[in-house]
Amino acid sequence: MRTREEVDATLQIAKLNADELLPTVHCLGFGPGASGADAGDFCLLELEPALCQQLEAGHSLVIRGDKDEQAVLCSKDKTYDLKIADTSNMLLFIPGCKTPDQLKMEETHCNIIHTEIFGFSNNYWELRRCRPKLKKLKKFLMENTYEGPDSQKEEDSTRSKYTTEDLLDQIQASEEEIMTQLQVLNACEIGGYWRILDFDYEMKLLNHLTQLVDSESWSFSKVPLNICLQELGPLEPEEMIEHCLKCYGKKYVDEGEVYFELSADKICRATAQMLLQNAVKFNLAEFQEVWQQSVPEGMITRLDQLKGLALVDRHSRPEVIFLLKADDLPEGNQERFNSLFSLREKWTEEDIAPYIQDLCGEKQTIGALLTKYSRSSMQNGIKVYNSRRPIS
Repeated sequence: MRTREEVDATLQIAKLNADELLPTVHCLGFGPGASGADAGDFCLLELEPALCQQLEAGHSLVIRGDKDEQAVLCSKDKTYDLKIADTSNMLLFIPGCKTPDQLKMEETHCNIIHTEIFGFSNNYWELRRCRPKLKKLKKFLMENTYEGPDSQKEEDSTRSKYTTEDLLDQIQASEEEIMTQLQVLNACEIGGYWRILDFDYEMKLLNHLTQLVDSESWSFSKVPLNICLQELGPLEPEEMIEHCLKCYGKKYVDEGEVYFELSADKICRATAQMLLQNAVKFNLAEFQEVWQQSVPEGMITRLDQLKGLALVDRHSRPEVIFLLKADDLPEGNQERFNSLFSLREKWTEEDIAPYIQDLCGEKQTIGALLTKYSRSSMQNGIKVYNSRRPIS
């Protein structure tokens, strides 16, 4: 135990003026077994103020990832990469240690505090905001798509199904990000499990709806929910009819009645996918003609409805269009660009933008991504982008 005289002597040797320091002195010492408590026994985590406030308010932070994945930390609505940061300063674990600000607020006559060091570390975990890793979510749900209540698949109990808890346990994303992506995927909960409708079954439901709208001479901007359920209920489950309306329309209430405003763009896009899914490449002019004939009367098809779904090759003779879905491309930045440049050597920004938009971080632009992962050049007066590295 050090005395005040010993402390003052140490300050004098260090040529420090005691009057410029707080009167209280912490005398540090290793307790029994503390010397064996190293970084393997403790993990220090550096948190931004917002995450600290969430923990102090009683919320949880969850570390997610399989053995072969880089671990991420998730709050309720955000995902963070976990990185180890080494420090040249030894970080000491001191239970009950008081900061200078706390000491200033206390009136104490005992100006020597003997403090026991509980452990130490030379590194800590730091967090970096990252995109949620949602690729696996679609992969899981596509393992067992929903083909309707009468499908023989529904009788097979061995087929994989996932509850919300299953997804939270296996997907590297926050709960809010997972729920948002389930909406993007048009997934629905059936019997407590999240399912994606088989595309052919989804188009069957949509066809029932558009035929009913046509036969009743309704406006696509005002489709009544109750009548749809009454008329189509004998054909398909009511929850599937309502789910299809939610996928392709926007719900609103008028004079106490629930209506849906169906989206022409979404219906045209789904129709195009149906036409393109079984063709390797489709003559563009022929496709546009068949596409327009296939959508409900009054709807106008446009190629900009197919961003991130299909790609037009203007250099082919005749010009062709083929299915290329953004959500089927690799999740990593470099892997995504490698995949795109293996499909096409040179891209215009207009063509490539729908396929890299989801890679942009909070403050990142498409232009910044193109600058980092591609080279630009002029071709016939148009700026095009190609790979920075050879593509095998």
